[in-house]
Amino acid sequence: MARLVLKFGGTSVADLDRIRNVARHVKREVDAGHQVAVVVSAMAGQTNKLVEFCREASPLHDAREYDAVVASGEQVTSGLLAIVLQDMGVNARSWQGWQIPIKTDEQHGAARISEIDGSFLSERLEQGQVAVVAGFQGVAPDNRIATLGRGGSDTSAVAIAAAIKADRCDIYTDVDGVYTTDPRIVPKAQRLERVSFEEMLEMASLGAKVLQVRSVEMAMIHGVRTFVRSSFDDPEAPQVGANDYPIGTLICDEDELVEQQVVTGIAYAKDEAQISLRDVADKPGVAESVFGPLADANINVDMIVQNISPDGKTTDMTFTVPESDYQRATKVLQDNREAIGFQKLEGATDVVKVSVIGIGMRSHAGIAAQCFRGLASKGINIRAITTSEIKISVLIDSAYAELAVRTLHSLYGLDG
Repeated sequence: MARLVLKFGGTSVADLDRIRNVARHVKREVDAGHQVAVVVSAMAGQTNKLVEFCREASPLHDAREYDAVVASGEQVTSGLLAIVLQDMGVNARSWQGWQIPIKTDEQHGAARISEIDGSFLSERLEQGQVAVVAGFQGVAPDNRIATLGRGGSDTSAVAIAAAIKADRCDIYTDVDGVYTTDPRIVPKAQRLERVSFEEMLEMASLGAKVLQVRSVEMAMIHGVRTFVRSSFDDPEAPQVGANDYPIGTLICDEDELVEQQVVTGIAYAKDEAQISLRDVADKPGVAESVFGPLADANINVDMIVQNISPDGKTTDMTFTVPESDYQRATKVLQDNREAIGFQKLEGATDVVKVSVIGIGMRSHAGIAAQCFRGLASKGINIRAITTSEIKISVLIDSAYAELAVRTLHSLYGLDG
């Protein structure tokens, strides 16, 4: 007998037929003797509708009331799934985030989980009850509902798994695992049997949409073994793949990887924008005068390149921000132009970040050179570069995104 947390996303619970399919997955695990907690998202499209209602009601709506509205989507799904499970003869009960309670900080709309007492859920599971928990939500210090931001149900599931000391957290989605890259771009992309927490964290933060970044962070911190699986597989079909693991991708500690590939995957992110400040005075404190105001405005800066002029008096600074923050970022910089001292601001939104990821890169030389050589052979110009122990990211023109992904996927032997 194992203790499992199963998470089902919006496409998996899009309508009653799919909710019934989810219930069969849950019942299969219950019939196998496992203790099961389920975390659900809102039905596909519902959160977007609720967000739009808030915007139409008032563009400057109160974040606390926004949370009260958008959290209702998960409440509907959890109740419906509990009803369907009960109709199948499964002892199930739905619970909202505040009833657990899942405690968060005060940042309504983008709250972070601060604490979960797992004793209540553990007691229910010991009694043989399936707990169906509304994801994406908790309770803030002001005793009001707080939501965790888009994709927050993944984080809810991993946090609950850590709190109740679950043996495994299964993230059911509309794909059957994590792939070496987007199969829509590279049909030869391979499903990964295992990937390390660190690699998955990089892949999630660099454009892979399978899991939310914070959920991977939490899984890594608490050592929660996580599976990415497809909810569209037949619940009655054999559920065991290689090594007696479920069919999907296991996200685990690096020690569990039997064989380490040099490169694990290629990720890309289209939601990037580039900003360049020309002829900035090259003096101590200039970087703080640029990036301090951006940080105060909660604008994340990623790739940073700085060039010094031949006379050493001025510098050019180029960096990237999320495309959604591009207009705000340029306004913040223009408002601080006098303090920064730049002569010209240039920007571009037709850029894409392509990344090569793999823990095997730590012990292999020449990976970056291969990347640059491969892109150059296709006539792809690199605007900016950042590296870490396990990743290389390049910023290129968006027109070359798919060509770059296909080129690098083949170059590193990931075509299978």
